[in-house]
Amino acid sequence: MFNPDNRSLSRMNPRRRIPLALALLGALAPAYAQSPQKYPAKPIRLVLPFPPGGSTDIIARVVGQKLTEAWGQQVIIDNRPGAGGNVAAEFVARAAPDGYTLFQANVANAIGAGLYPKLNYSLTNDFAAVSQLATTPYVLLSHPSVPAKNVRELIALAKARTGQLNYASAGAGSATHLSGELLKSMAGIDIVHVPYKGTGPAVTALLSGEVDLYFATVPAAAPMVKAARLRALGVSSARRAALMPDVPAIAETLKGYDTGTWHGVLAPVATPKEIVQQLSTEIIRILNAPDVREKLVAQGLDPVGDTPEQFAAFLRAEIAKWAKVVKASGARPD
Repeated sequence: MFNPDNRSLSRMNPRRRIPLALALLGALAPAYAQSPQKYPAKPIRLVLPFPPGGSTDIIARVVGQKLTEAWGQQVIIDNRPGAGGNVAAEFVARAAPDGYTLFQANVANAIGAGLYPKLNYSLTNDFAAVSQLATTPYVLLSHPSVPAKNVRELIALAKARTGQLNYASAGAGSATHLSGELLKSMAGIDIVHVPYKGTGPAVTALLSGEVDLYFATVPAAAPMVKAARLRALGVSSARRAALMPDVPAIAETLKGYDTGTWHGVLAPVATPKEIVQQLSTEIIRILNAPDVREKLVAQGLDPVGDTPEQFAAFLRAEIAKWAKVVKASGARPD
């Protein structure tokens, strides 16, 4: 062992000191090389499965900005739409498992697990759950010409006019489609599904009276209901939405009905557990901050923030739930 009082090295021939010093440095180098680098040491990329806009972007940018402030490393929002969220999911599943490429999953990805017969990734096997961010229910909207003011009246109307009412969706196999299929199944009614190429065309069709019903997110629905352009029959969550407290939950009429969209962070499956835990802990802290909660609730989002284990269990339950609805409805992707 090196003794600082030992002067033998200082008396050593200078030509012999250099090789010895190099040997000592060589011995120490592997230890330095193997020491973990503090995370995060560079920008983090958060990949979203949809184009900019809507609740997906809102929650990503709020949490991303707070992570940037906390860690001093930029969180880059990367929108990669396509194939019902599968393009973004596959990209992240194949990314380096180092915590620098993350995926913001939502209900479309859980539905996709049962909707698409062949996927190049598994939502449960190729990802590590980090934390659920937030949820937002849908609002079942009707055109004012529909003579029903709530879900109970709608069910009675649909039974009296079997097959005559219809509802729009953002596309076959979408959450808005399957929310309607679940309603049909639980209420025992027959209403016709009319798929559109996205949310915009579906809302336009409802506003014009081309279709009777549509499931829209709370942030999208609230202004149209307030302006009396559309009627809100019920919210799709188990309880009423904070942004629309006067609108009953569909579950108040159909016990157990509970749909909507949610957002959560996933990492490639081999990401070190300590990084996953660090991300989860910081996200939970952010979502519990009063200013963040206030900002999200004002946008119709209900902050969650849970552990990796809790989010993983939720994800498995969502996949199983929607697989049953897909099978029962015979839904096929566009």
